[in-house]
Amino acid sequence: MPPPLQAETRWQPLPLRAAGIAAIAGAIGGTALIGGACAVGWIVLDLPLRWYGAAGMLVLGGLIGAAFGFRRQRRTYWRLDEAGLGMRRDLMWQLETHVPISRVQHLDLRRGPIERGARLATLVVHTAGSRFSAVTLSGLDAADAEHLRDTLAHQLDRDDDAL
Repeated sequence: MPPPLQAETRWQPLPLRAAGIAAIAGAIGGTALIGGACAVGWIVLDLPLRWYGAAGMLVLGGLIGAAFGFRRQRRTYWRLDEAGLGMRRDLMWQLETHVPISRVQHLDLRRGPIERGARLATLVVHTAGSRFSAVTLSGLDAADAEHLRDTLAHQLDRDDDAL
């Protein structure tokens, strides 16, 4: 049984290894989208050093994507208190989500092969509401994700207002 929660806990950052994986994914996306578009433009416009410039654009796109992916994951925080689960993300636009215990329907843990290798997990909190109502918190340490799932499930079982 998970230990009872204190009145309020501090915002917890995601582990650094999650940011590394996000940086790799961002680099792939940045290379394909940003770098690819700039490289095609470089070749079509027949700018100097045609192929070297195009390769440079691909590298630049990859670096931009990696920086955004890394920074986004490092600026994602979670907090669990007696009222429920909170998530905050603030890269350019701030997003703060709070899921009250009474709205939680069920909880899932997802671990893909890359996440398993890095000892990470994704917690999916399905909420009451429409068919696609779910809050996803990816990049959690596997032990933290299991603790969050068990604590939320335990609180859900105790809560008289829960469905």
